Amino acid sequence: MPHIQEDSREPPQFEGEKVLSVTNLNRMAKLLLEDNFPAVVVEGEISNLATPASGHWYLTLKDKTSQIRCAMFVNRNRLVRFKPQNGKQIIVRGRLSIYEGRGDYQLIADSMEDSGDGALRRAFEELKSKLQTIGLFDEDAKQEVHSSYDHIGVVTSPTGAAIRDILSVFERRFPATLVTLFPVSVQGAEAKQEIVNAIETANRLRGKLGVQALIISRGGGSLEDLQAFNEEDVAQAIFASDLPITSAVGHEIDFTIADFVADLRAPTPSAAAEQLSPSQFEYLEILQSYLQQFTRAIGKRLQSTDRTLALMYRQLKRPDRRLQEHAQKLDRFEGQLQLAIRNRIALQHSELLQRKRGLQFSTPLSRIRQLLDQVGAKLKTMERSMQADVQIRQAKLSELSRGLEAVSPLNTLSRGYSITYNADMKVICQSDDVKIGNEITSRLKKGSIVSTVKATLNEDS
Repeated sequence: MPHIQEDSREPPQFEGEKVLSVTNLNRMAKLLLEDNFPAVVVEGEISNLATPASGHWYLTLKDKTSQIRCAMFVNRNRLVRFKPQNGKQIIVRGRLSIYEGRGDYQLIADSMEDSGDGALRRAFEELKSKLQTIGLFDEDAKQEVHSSYDHIGVVTSPTGAAIRDILSVFERRFPATLVTLFPVSVQGAEAKQEIVNAIETANRLRGKLGVQALIISRGGGSLEDLQAFNEEDVAQAIFASDLPITSAVGHEIDFTIADFVADLRAPTPSAAAEQLSPSQFEYLEILQSYLQQFTRAIGKRLQSTDRTLALMYRQLKRPDRRLQEHAQKLDRFEGQLQLAIRNRIALQHSELLQRKRGLQFSTPLSRIRQLLDQVGAKLKTMERSMQADVQIRQAKLSELSRGLEAVSPLNTLSRGYSITYNADMKVICQSDDVKIGNEITSRLKKGSIVSTVKATLNEDS
């Protein structure tokens, strides 16, 4: 055995050498690591997994010959869509650092995914880049997706939560929308071809069925669960579709190739149904707006009639013949007004019936009947109000007529008085208006007397 001689030399000493504390040394090493390794991607196997009450994850990532400590804080690990377990192969993205308190070299994880998902993710990115290059994602190639359709096709599983959510939203927002289900598998080996066949079938039968748009949908899941919607065949079928297609695959944070190719991407199945359906309450608001316009029109018509009647009252003149003429005009205006109101009411009623027929497939019938009953009640109330107003005005007219009759000269004649006219049929008001020998005529209650003036007397005489 060879002899090993110990080195008894002391370490060299340097004048002015700076002595570091352990804390400073760890801090300098930490900054050095973080500056030079701000982003790394590491694949390995989970071991020594610890999940304390704080919500943070602590684990060791290892391969056959090495290992490294990892920490993933709660604000990042809540985004991980699988439950980590010891022995599971994963891919971690993060940065290198040092835990100063113990001087431990560690990897601070920002994201974590299953190793199998990593391969799918790489394939996803490669296909995405390819399809983008050949123009399948171009905005110019996308069709316009409207907010209202009479008939919508849904390509999804008949037993999944997605179809239940979509039907529930249509039932709530616009139950008149016709929905046709094209049932497919949404994951598994057969899913890709079934989805392609469903899209082609919907386009081939769109004239016969009347389908106007398609929703391709499924609930959330892992990248592997959503793989059927990341296939090139499905992307080509969506791109070739003559029907506008809305993609609603997974949750809001999930993105698939179908989302990029589709004419519209909805974050969830429910959101897709919201975007493709109008609200029935908006139609009710429109109907109420028409009713308000109708009420205002009747009010303006009544105000105009009131002004006309007031003008007629101001234009009344004596004697009673003029009053009678105005009374006849008033009767004629009343008839014209009633006719105009009846015609207006009939026209408005006809318009309401047309709007009712136009909305009978989009609003609850009971609500429409209720609104029509309210309109009828308001019309009857207005008719009664107008009739009462006309009666009041007729009573006022009769009262004015009686007042005129009370001051009429004819009534004065009936009490024994007479009116005397000269030969020119001008009323004689004083004795100086005639001369002796002039012929005068006195009008009595019944008949007249023709006289010759023999003498005139002044009041002073």
